[in-house]
Amino acid sequence: MLESFGASDPGCVRGNNEDYFLVVPTIGLYLVADGMGGAQAGEHASRMAAETIEQAVQNGKAQNGKAMDADGLVAAFGRANQRVMDAAASNPDMEGMGTTLVAAVESNGELLIASVGDSRVYTFENGALVAITEDQTWVNEVGRRLGIDEENLKNHPMRHVLTMAIGVSENLRVHTHRIKPSPGMQILLCSDGLHGVVSDEDLQQALSSPGSLEAKSKELIALARKRGGPDNITAVLLRAA
Repeated sequence: MLESFGASDPGCVRGNNEDYFLVVPTIGLYLVADGMGGAQAGEHASRMAAETIEQAVQNGKAQNGKAMDADGLVAAFGRANQRVMDAAASNPDMEGMGTTLVAAVESNGELLIASVGDSRVYTFENGALVAITEDQTWVNEVGRRLGIDEENLKNHPMRHVLTMAIGVSENLRVHTHRIKPSPGMQILLCSDGLHGVVSDEDLQQALSSPGSLEAKSKELIALARKRGGPDNITAVLLRAA
C-alpha cells in the first residue's frame, strides 16, 4: 500500500504552469508531465498526455482486471505521443508543443516506471537517494559521451535540450524500469524545475525529515523557489507502508 501526495508551483519566473501531475491511488497511477510550447500549448500537451495515460490504466483495469504490464504502459505512451502530435498538426497555435512524461503504475506488488524526457523518478531508502530514470537530454546522451566535464556541462548552451519528448517524433523511445517498494521507502517523481536546481544533498535532507508527505513536498518546492525557481516545479511523493 502506498501513501501519496502531489504538489506543483509555477516557480518565480514563469507566469503560467505548464507542469501537470496525477495522483490516482484508486487505479495505482502517479504521474508528472512537464509541457513545452508557445502560448498555452505546453499546458495543453502535458494535460493531454497525462489524461491519455490515465484513461489507458483505467480502461485496462475495467476490461480485464489485470495490472498493466510494461508493454501496455509503453503502448499508452505511444497513444499519448500520437494524440499530442495530431493536436499540434490540427491547430497552428499548438504547433511545436510537447511534454516530458514519467509515470509510476502499481503492478503486482511492484511499481512499473516509464519515462520520456527529463522528468525523473528517485527512490529514497536508508538515507540513500537513487535516480531510477535516465534523462533523455543532450547533456546525458551526447555531452557526457563526448567526455565534456560536468562543470562545463552545467553552462553548456545545449544543457536544456531534450533528445526525446512526447509529441515531437513518431519514433518514440520510452525507458521502463521496475521498483519493488519496501516498507518505508519513499519514491519521488519530479520535473526538472525541482531536480535541475536543488542538489541531491538537499533532496536527501528534505526526504529525511520526519514530516508528512505534504510537508516534504512543500519543502521541496520551497527549496526550488529559494534557488530562484526558474521553471515550474512539481513533486509527487509516495511512501510504501
